[in-house]
Amino acid sequence: MTNVEISYNYGMSPDEAVMRGIDNIREVYGIRRLKFNEQLRSVAVEYDATRLNPETVASLLRRSGLDLK
Repeated sequence: MTNVEISYNYGMSPDEAVMRGIDNIREVYGIRRLKFNEQLRSVAVEYDATRLNPETVASLLRRSGLDLK
């Protein structure tokens, strides 16, 4: 297992529906942790790089409804 942490910036703050979608991402095998920084409008995602890659993680965040920049 190779843990990697990557940060993504987002535009609009996530609403309740987006946060429910984010909760579903936590169930994806290989996602270890998600940490939001509301002041910087960023989300840090720790994941297993042997299972996922940055493009897949970004896709998961977009599908949840998060407005990635």
